[in-house]
Amino acid sequence: MLRTTMNTDTSLQSELAAATAQRRTFAIISHPDAGKTTLTEKLLLYSGMIRTAGMVRGRKGGKVAASDWMGMEQERGISITASAMQFHYKDAVVNLLDTPGHQDFSEDTYRTLTAADSAIMVIDASKGVEAQTRKLFAVCRLRRIPVLTLINKMDLPGRPPLDLMTEVEQALDIHASAINWPVGSGSEFVGIVHRADGLVHLFSKTSPGGATKAGLDDFALADLPRSARVPHEVVAQVQHDLELLEIAGNPFTREALLQGEVTPVFFASALTNFGIESFLDAFVKLAPSPGARLADGVDGSEFSVDPIETPFSAYVFKLQANMNPKHRDSTAFLRVCSGRFERDMVVRHHRLGREVRLSRPHSLVAQERSTVEEAYPGDIIGIINPGLFTIGDTISLTGGFNFKPLPQFQPEIFARIRPTDVGKRKAFDKGMWQMAQEGTVQILRSLNEMESLVAAVGRLQFDVLQYRLRHEYRVETVLEPLSYTCSSWLDGDPDTFEPPSTSMIVKDQRDRIVVLFASALMKTIARDRNPAHTLRDMG
Repeated sequence: MLRTTMNTDTSLQSELAAATAQRRTFAIISHPDAGKTTLTEKLLLYSGMIRTAGMVRGRKGGKVAASDWMGMEQERGISITASAMQFHYKDAVVNLLDTPGHQDFSEDTYRTLTAADSAIMVIDASKGVEAQTRKLFAVCRLRRIPVLTLINKMDLPGRPPLDLMTEVEQALDIHASAINWPVGSGSEFVGIVHRADGLVHLFSKTSPGGATKAGLDDFALADLPRSARVPHEVVAQVQHDLELLEIAGNPFTREALLQGEVTPVFFASALTNFGIESFLDAFVKLAPSPGARLADGVDGSEFSVDPIETPFSAYVFKLQANMNPKHRDSTAFLRVCSGRFERDMVVRHHRLGREVRLSRPHSLVAQERSTVEEAYPGDIIGIINPGLFTIGDTISLTGGFNFKPLPQFQPEIFARIRPTDVGKRKAFDKGMWQMAQEGTVQILRSLNEMESLVAAVGRLQFDVLQYRLRHEYRVETVLEPLSYTCSSWLDGDPDTFEPPSTSMIVKDQRDRIVVLFASALMKTIARDRNPAHTLRDMG
């Protein structure tokens, strides 16, 4: 039973109910290079947020994606931070969380998924379900997040659509139901069939790189054989596949999607924009609006925080420093969970036990900031962080509860790092502290406090650490990799723990005991040797 003051103003409740029903807050998940960032650009194009879409380019002189703000992202053509952006699409207000695709930044992605109400899973039509996709889908399933599937790159040579559908089902253990079906593939990908009504969209050619919207010509499925634009063998294949789906395909209901029992499947090409508009139309109809969130009461009880009944509440799921180098500031990203946020409102900071004013709230698309006057459940807002917020902090008007803590995953690579110029030690320490707060790396300390290490899930995180220290703090560094390959948090008395000789015992930033191991085998040996202790892979 929720023991916080409820919203009793009828007009406010009506406003909250309408605004919440409009919201769609989602994340895009995929394996690297499946087209996730390109899809993000095209969603912004079709919403009217941008006039032309800039493809992710690794080479000099090409356009860069609007959602990639860090110089290193633009240089390498990959997303390594989670961007948050809001746009209107028809009657919906869409909050898009563009998560890192690179597996080295999976922890940032996992935290961001806690702020999403649904997910779009992007799959490469030639590669199928890849390793990172499996991991991220497992997180969505763990958190009961509905997943819509977009099979991308249909304009390139790929695998048969039926084979891809089968792989989704077998690899992810979920029913897959095709909402539309491709007309052709590769250079012959010219349209899609909407299975529900038999309407066929045939695409007109777009500008180079899909910088503008694709043109459409609509046909009834029965008229498709008479179209001069579609080869007879392609028409025959489409008819055969659709008949097979009617006989053996999985039925689709929105209720089954929300329960995580089925994923609706769409076919498209984000590069050419073919199929993107119809996918976005379907997404805003099928994806859920923000719902209740679980929280822990101060007495240890668990309850749901209703988005409409409960006054304003939110939690911090991401920190990011120096998004605008001119300001040298830190931004705390908040997911609004209930009630209405208003600019400059004073709220209760649960961890600190004090009141704070939420001044200068803003929304972002890459480095472009817009002041936010009000926000509703599902919205993502950025707050200038003067050192008050850490990841996972709960804030509200009423207090008395905390949203469920965000997961922390075991680091797998470790190193010592130092500035090349000892005169830059102060700037070095400031940058290290900031990036540890953001979760870019973890800082570990020896039990005697004499030595510090950095730890991360993947090697690329160390590259980002050094890049940002160089560009944001003007500090050149030397990184010395260590031989440890995995770690665990230790539950139990460290004095009675018997570690393998090749391991090391350290503390993390919360003074929790962490054991570093040279190999997974050494971790197994440590578990067997210490039955009275518990080694945890998630913090």
